[in-house]
Amino acid sequence: MVLGALAILVLVAGGGWYFFLRSDAPPPASLEDAVAAVGSNGTGTGGSLSLDGEWTLDQAASFAGYRIDEELAGIGAATAVGRTSRIDASLEFNGTTVTAVEVTVDMTALQSDRSQRDNAIRSRGLETQAFPTAGFTLTEPIDLGAVPGPGGTFTATAVGDLTLHGVTRSVSLDLEASLVEDTVVVVGSTEIVLTDYDIEAPTGFSVLGIADTGMLELQLAFVPA
Repeated sequence: MVLGALAILVLVAGGGWYFFLRSDAPPPASLEDAVAAVGSNGTGTGGSLSLDGEWTLDQAASFAGYRIDEELAGIGAATAVGRTSRIDASLEFNGTTVTAVEVTVDMTALQSDRSQRDNAIRSRGLETQAFPTAGFTLTEPIDLGAVPGPGGTFTATAVGDLTLHGVTRSVSLDLEASLVEDTVVVVGSTEIVLTDYDIEAPTGFSVLGIADTGMLELQLAFVPA
């Protein structure tokens, strides 16, 4: 869905605080971790149910965010990751088809491992003060062929419009999903090219280089509306 956001922020740069950004980035979003998050949340009743109809988001088990590589003076290669659970999203099933997906991400709530980076992207890179939300809207139905039972998984590609930094482009999101009790758990990712969204990567004496592309990552847990 989402959205959200994205690869880019990280680049915010150009301050001495970059010398203190070394840390281990969280692993990429995975279906295994998402299912575990739903389980630890106690989401679901274990009852059987039809997937038909509208589903809404369980924010506590969901996030959207970015992952991007950078090269820092005095540090070397590093990966910056920022995420937020401030997401509004909905999903609609009709039989074996996903007919609608809407995701809106509060970009001002993105958090990485450093508050300095998060504060800087308000006015640089993603410029979240000027562009406080990002969003994804499904534009082509997703035919699953068959609806998986509890614990079953499926893969799919979601084609839709991604709006980021005030620019809207058609994208394809690679998805994995599972039905966990009465929760549909979805993880997805897509590559983001910064220039496609008019995002300028900030530069500075401490920033030797920033990747031209990053990854948008999503973990979404949907429950019956």
